[in-house]
Amino acid sequence: MAALASTFFSSTPKASRSFAANSIPKFTLTKSLSQLNRTNFIAPIVASALRDKFVRSDFDSELESRSGLKKIVDSLFVLCASVALSASLFVADVDSAAAFVASPRKLQSDELATVRLFQENTPSVVYITNLASRQDAFTLDVLEVPQGSGSGFVWDTKGHIVTNFHVIRGASDLKVTLADQSTYDAKVVGFDQDKDVAVLSIDAPKDKLRPLPIGVSADLLVGQKVFAIGNPFGLDHTLTTGVISGLRREISSAATGRPIQDVIQTDAAINPGNSGGPLLDSSGSLIGINTAIYSPSGASSGVGFSIPVDTVSGIVDQLVKFGKVTRPILGIKFAPDQSVEQLGVSGVLVLDAPANGPAGKAGLQSTKRDAYGRLVLGDIITSVNGTKVSNGSDLYRILDQCKVGDNVIVEVLRGDKLEKIPVLLEPKPDES
Repeated sequence: MAALASTFFSSTPKASRSFAANSIPKFTLTKSLSQLNRTNFIAPIVASALRDKFVRSDFDSELESRSGLKKIVDSLFVLCASVALSASLFVADVDSAAAFVASPRKLQSDELATVRLFQENTPSVVYITNLASRQDAFTLDVLEVPQGSGSGFVWDTKGHIVTNFHVIRGASDLKVTLADQSTYDAKVVGFDQDKDVAVLSIDAPKDKLRPLPIGVSADLLVGQKVFAIGNPFGLDHTLTTGVISGLRREISSAATGRPIQDVIQTDAAINPGNSGGPLLDSSGSLIGINTAIYSPSGASSGVGFSIPVDTVSGIVDQLVKFGKVTRPILGIKFAPDQSVEQLGVSGVLVLDAPANGPAGKAGLQSTKRDAYGRLVLGDIITSVNGTKVSNGSDLYRILDQCKVGDNVIVEVLRGDKLEKIPVLLEPKPDES
């Protein structure tokens, strides 16, 4: 214990220094000078006791035969002083003891940001179960069995839930499970098959509904960090991270085949069950709806697609207000692009233009057979309002920029002549 005292007091006699060097290992205490001052009330007592012991050591050795009892008392005094000093180190400040314990690893700033984003936005993501009615072959009872599941998110405090149309397609009943595992029956407010967007409604308390903050997708950049939250393979509230791999991609709607433009491509893992879930930026704002993946196996291959929020917002607003999306059509059926390419022409070949549709009323001609059974090609649309049309995607892209009631000039190749025909755009018959 003399060595322990010599660690703190420079006035310790030489004899004690050699003793400390030979018998006591050195410890390095991470203790500040201000912390050591807290034990100064004990230090003078210990120093005085130790100093007296070692200064008198030569004298005591000469009187060892006469003062054995005194030697025992001195030893006990030193022992008590040592215990008091040790206790003061631990009682005065716990940090001195913690100096010998490895501190736990702390999260980096980017990890903390990711954890915070997940915790703040998870309550907004829901689990959707698609139930279908099936009749038992033996009892003839009608049963509801799950035929699929997906993700969605809270749009507002009125109970509107946004998801993909293909998540709810063919459902006889829908269940929505919130983050707290409470489940509610859902009703379909409306859907847009062409853009694969659907809006549901649940009757849940407002304090359980946490809408996601709506962001902007027009100013996104390739390389920007993104986060996907969903329920892949039924594993609820799973977070995957990645970056924006590409912008302005085009995919086809799973329901109608109509192209969806300006789609966001990401390498964040998107698997079956993620459909309908949100794609977030680093601030936690919604920038897209996860809708599709490119994968031969059906699992994530690092190429996922999300419908941009700028497209989704306009659709959801119409669905909430009117229960439908009013989108203009020409009212034609056209041939696959490959068939037109085989003819050596560029454009959209009209297969059918019903007389009660916009194109039929305007006089566009359909493909038909003559009296001898020979195929007579219909009009081939080459441009609309001066914008070139090379395939069906080009035609849809132009129509998406138009409104119901607009007059457009359709240029067609009829035989070997080009003709310009004005057409008044109308809504779909089932939406009028």
